[in-house]
Amino acid sequence: MKVYNLVGTSIIVLYALACVATAPPHLGPWAGLAIGAAYFVGAWFLAGLYLSDLIHLGIAHRSLDYAEWFMKTVTVVNNTIGIYVNPVTWVNRHRLHHKHADHAGDPNKLESDGFWRTMVLCVVPYRCNDNLAKDAILKTLPFRLVSNWTYAVLSQGLSFGFVWLLVRDGRCALAMWLGFRLFALWVNMIQNYWTHDRRFGTRRYDDPHDNAMNIGDWLPVTATFSACLQNNHHHTPTLLRLSHDESEYDFGFLTVKVMKALGLVKASSKGDQLSPEIPLAAVNF
Repeated sequence: MKVYNLVGTSIIVLYALACVATAPPHLGPWAGLAIGAAYFVGAWFLAGLYLSDLIHLGIAHRSLDYAEWFMKTVTVVNNTIGIYVNPVTWVNRHRLHHKHADHAGDPNKLESDGFWRTMVLCVVPYRCNDNLAKDAILKTLPFRLVSNWTYAVLSQGLSFGFVWLLVRDGRCALAMWLGFRLFALWVNMIQNYWTHDRRFGTRRYDDPHDNAMNIGDWLPVTATFSACLQNNHHHTPTLLRLSHDESEYDFGFLTVKVMKALGLVKASSKGDQLSPEIPLAAVNF
């Protein structure tokens, strides 16, 4: 088993065991496990929808045009009961990441940064010297509400309180709350470390200016909403799908297609433009 799959699988198994071991008497181990699994899947899906689909493709790259009310609602809900991610600073860091990928100016990771250094950078990234996040939607009330240190701190208490309401037990709630955040750190490491180190994954495009790799295994692709197809994405950042071949599993694209069917999103003017070198007959959106 590849190391990143082993780490991710181990975190999921340990999370499940922690839910069973800390389940309060009024729930019992099986109900504790069921509630823990429901929270895990719900929090993962909410975070992926918010960060990978809306903030990433919808704002940072302007590949998709979402209903504004939907973007605002998901942003507030995720940053209140889920994994807090400041949308303004994230958009700025991500645009700088594409501008300076793996080189000086990239706030996520330099080429020389190893595993542990990159893990620290997932929590405390390099300082950004430019502001590339001046989009109008980032200045609206819901985004301004959550994009500050006060809400970042408040969110930790609110999100833990939400988990406590599910199990009515502090020890079990803490195991679930911390366990899912450990999983979120692994997801971040997939995107920032394993897919930016040429020892892992594959490269469809030999672009000389970055080390972006594609990791196409089922678990990383599902967990990251396809953000681990980094080589594809760095080659054509504005394309609304990260898979460049119909044989590539693309969970994130599947979720976007469902939202399109629900009338929540449409392609932007540049999101459905295929470059000639991409082996797709059509975007199929």
